[in-house]
Amino acid sequence: MDDTTKEKLLSKALIVFGIIFLLVYPIGLVWPSGWIWHGGEGSYYLQMICGVYAVLGVFLIIAAKAPDQHRSLISFTIWSSVVHAGIMAAQALGDEMETGHLVGDVPALVLVAAVLWFLSPRKSS
Repeated sequence: MDDTTKEKLLSKALIVFGIIFLLVYPIGLVWPSGWIWHGGEGSYYLQMICGVYAVLGVFLIIAAKAPDQHRSLISFTIWSSVVHAGIMAAQALGDEMETGHLVGDVPALVLVAAVLWFLSPRKSS
């Protein structure tokens, strides 16, 4: 795949993932066992995580206009998604009440990381 095609696909992926990050709360309402942790929709945790992901979502959408100029944000999204997914997977494996996350937000974050890594711009020479 050539660089031009990758950049176009990356722009689209940034917009799609940005929108999904903006929709964490409604997704959690539809599928709580795969997306909402620690006691449900009224928890402080959910408000905090939705706030963080909403901000990241807005910035990913902004980055879609010039992905090459936003390599650090894309790298942060990749690595934070990998770390977050790893921590959640370990927690879900250790708590039978949270195993739904192994087919919900855990693989979703791995997918985000994999797609952005594959499409992300390499350093300019």
